[in-house]
Amino acid sequence: MTKLHRSWVESANNASTSFPLNNLPYGVFSVGETSPRCGVAIGDYILDIQLLEGAGLLDFNGAFEAGSWNAFMAQGRSKWDALRARLIELLSEGSNEQERVAAYLVAQCEATLHMPFQVREYTDFYAGIQHAKNMGEILRGSPDLPANWLHIPIGYNGRASSIVVSGTPIHRPNGQTKAPDAEVPSFGPTKRLDIELELGAIVGTGTKLGQPITVDEADDMIFGYVLLNDWSARDIQGWEYQPLGPFQGKAFGTSISPWIVTAVALNPFRAATPPREKALLPYLNGTKNGLYDIDLEVLMQPKGAATATVISRTNYNRMYYSAAEQLCHHASSGCAMNTADLLGSGTISGPTRDEFGSLMELSWAGRKPFALDTGEIRSFIEDGDTLTLRGKAQGDGYVIGFGDCSGMILPAVTRCRSEA
Repeated sequence: MTKLHRSWVESANNASTSFPLNNLPYGVFSVGETSPRCGVAIGDYILDIQLLEGAGLLDFNGAFEAGSWNAFMAQGRSKWDALRARLIELLSEGSNEQERVAAYLVAQCEATLHMPFQVREYTDFYAGIQHAKNMGEILRGSPDLPANWLHIPIGYNGRASSIVVSGTPIHRPNGQTKAPDAEVPSFGPTKRLDIELELGAIVGTGTKLGQPITVDEADDMIFGYVLLNDWSARDIQGWEYQPLGPFQGKAFGTSISPWIVTAVALNPFRAATPPREKALLPYLNGTKNGLYDIDLEVLMQPKGAATATVISRTNYNRMYYSAAEQLCHHASSGCAMNTADLLGSGTISGPTRDEFGSLMELSWAGRKPFALDTGEIRSFIEDGDTLTLRGKAQGDGYVIGFGDCSGMILPAVTRCRSEA
């Protein structure tokens, strides 16, 4: 296991920081009335990349001027590696350029974080085997998987327009539902609002229409990862999803963490996919370990509560399909992939209840409510509740963190725009 790389930024050497020199995640921030700009988290600070390039300490053809990481991602892996190497050179203990670089550090506590990239398109997968078995047991009375599940990473196309950065409130969605004893459906706010604990993979370099890729090529195309909460309205989804899958039950909001943790920063934590219950077709076979050892947890905090309750702890290595396998399959038909496409892993659940990655599983569709530390009881999310996802990879004396992925639920909007 790689050891801590020491920095002259002292807070980056703290064993508890999420942002040591080993990490260097990419985000977008602003201070006061300034425009959003690209930055790199280091300890308790953010390094202003746009100003750093303006000062001549970096040279990436103005890729950071738009206040988004999209243009830089499109430059490809050689540039990704070059920037990381240069940042390590500038920020390492004993750097000859410490004094010049220090002028471009901003305290994280003074900054507002924004979407780190402009999502081009969004695909969500259903690739956690324990989650799939749990949902089968809950909805159909059997943990048996769909016939295709062990052969392909199942996914659906979501809404890029609904993806927001951590801290953005989410309104409870309205939708059409049908009670089991009702003759006709009704319209109104969801009564079964849920989360899905996921990891999002960001496509750095794309493919041309008609061009398939291998799993290893797909792995090299992934720029980095974010925590991802795919908010879900289970009653809306349950009424609409036959036969074409989720639609409005998923379209109202997806939250991501504010920092892109690069694939190279996670390399020391690679983990193998689990033994295959059925052999995959050859095009889905790669040569690298595709998962990562990333500890994950979900916290729930009612409005007015002083503290949050940890309601789930699991690990990304519980997944059945890797992000590279998902990306490979996505492109296998010739579907063009774009810079800044986002792929949701699917809900990450482990084999025991305390590892389940959704409230649908934790409460077993409301049949087994659970208690919070406040004494309150929950089956699904209530208005005013804040849900937070956290993730970290534990190294030798350091932690690779993502920053929180949080969102508070606001009441449903009850009037149409034309009625306002």
